[in-house]
Amino acid sequence: MYLLIPGRHQLLTQFQYDYLQSIIDNVPGELTDVHGNSLKINEPIEAVVFAVTSSNHSNTRRNPLPFYLRAISIEAFGNALDVPVFIYGIDDVGSLDRFASYTIKKIRHDSEFQLDLNCQNTLVVCSTSVMKMYEAEGFSILPAELDNMELWTYRAEMPWDIVEYIAKTEQWRTDPWLRQKMHPASFKVWKKYNLGSKVQLLFKDHMIGSDGDLTTTRDYNVYVRQMDEIAEMKYSDTATYVQPGRVGDIGCAVGSWIRLASSDERFRESDLYGIEVSRHLYDICQQRKLNGEFSNPFVFFSQRNAVTGLVFEKGTMNTIHTSSLTHEIASYGSIADLQKFIGNRFQELIPGGVWINRDVVGPPDKERKVLMWLNNTDGKEDLTLHSFSNKHDLALHLHSLSTRSRFFWFANDFRKTEGYKLQYRVHNVQRREFIELSLQDAAEFMSRKDYTDNWESEMHETFCFWNFEEWQQQLEIRGFKIHAESKAYTNDWIVNERLKGKVQLWEYKDGILEELPYPVTTMILIGVKQ
Repeated sequence: MYLLIPGRHQLLTQFQYDYLQSIIDNVPGELTDVHGNSLKINEPIEAVVFAVTSSNHSNTRRNPLPFYLRAISIEAFGNALDVPVFIYGIDDVGSLDRFASYTIKKIRHDSEFQLDLNCQNTLVVCSTSVMKMYEAEGFSILPAELDNMELWTYRAEMPWDIVEYIAKTEQWRTDPWLRQKMHPASFKVWKKYNLGSKVQLLFKDHMIGSDGDLTTTRDYNVYVRQMDEIAEMKYSDTATYVQPGRVGDIGCAVGSWIRLASSDERFRESDLYGIEVSRHLYDICQQRKLNGEFSNPFVFFSQRNAVTGLVFEKGTMNTIHTSSLTHEIASYGSIADLQKFIGNRFQELIPGGVWINRDVVGPPDKERKVLMWLNNTDGKEDLTLHSFSNKHDLALHLHSLSTRSRFFWFANDFRKTEGYKLQYRVHNVQRREFIELSLQDAAEFMSRKDYTDNWESEMHETFCFWNFEEWQQQLEIRGFKIHAESKAYTNDWIVNERLKGKVQLWEYKDGILEELPYPVTTMILIGVKQ
């Protein structure tokens, strides 16, 4: 007879050990299942099987520990039991009604068919609602910490309760209650690898979701394609300023910039570090490395959040590169988070080191009122804000609209969740229709109007919160000197492919309509640590 214990197993408790050992000691014999029924077990416990779910996830609030550290704890925990313990990693496959069946099949496959767990030879130890999946497969459930299934009350703390306790307890290493509740094998690993501090940092992070993502609305297939398509342009814009040595790319997405740097002869002796907070994108970076896509073998990726703390040691980096990242910090976090991010980068650089930040930027005099002409013949005119059940249908509809109709969607959706209300009015001048609004809001629309494939995600983001002068001031406050070749400019490709014939800005002054140039779209801001 086997005992199967499914769970994320971020932490092991003394209760779990005592409970398992009592089963081992009393079988063959009678056990009580989760419904209070007696189970007559005629065979001894042959082994305990830990199914470690979300084994491919780590460094997130829901899964702070990587699989190998969880396995180390379980192995030491199991050494104290009187029967063998087997450990199998079960990767996250999203929401799956038959996840129990998947887990059983995965264990059978990974054990090379030595462990064929079924409802005749296996008891499942589970005290969460996951047990219902195993019951549906015919397994009997032993309750462990669960005291009453109807009320979902517990006779002992759940492992995750203790993780949450650590997250808010600074002196967790010496806390007597915690030492009593954690199994020594687990406590030893947590202490050795300073996991309490890691968990506390992850739980304090208000920007990143529990599964390690900035946003839950991003279509990563679209996003990855977009990142690769513009990688060479971004690299050619910034490579001139990169100093060889230790080179870091924060917000490296799918590693496209690093892939180009690894092929650049100037950096063949450099160490290249990619930092990505999104679990989805980090996984792609790791897969690309396994695929051999990086010419320089000294390429290293980490899943970390560069806002909440340092991602490199102080005073060690020759170059830090960021592209299309800093506006996301302001969008999904706050201006205070971005200011902290700037300070962190200053600390990580060596004297003379550079931070190269390529990103969108707001126009000068961004509060001024302008008139915006919008094309109403380059698509269908439909001002009804329809509801769509999926992103694909929404994207098709938005793509079909005229530029003018798309603006009204933008005015409704732009940072609505964040409480922003875009102020505008339809204004007729010399028998022509214009939208009167701030130059900042006009620039926000022009920069975002064609992102129909990822509309819901893009509507959370702001591009124009600081103009170039304000950006420079923020870096100088934190100790940077601004490199003379830093600049803000209007991207000609954006103008020619997305704006001409679709959007134009005007100013009405002294009875005269005066056409305005397109605002700046992009900056390359290079901060030098003095």
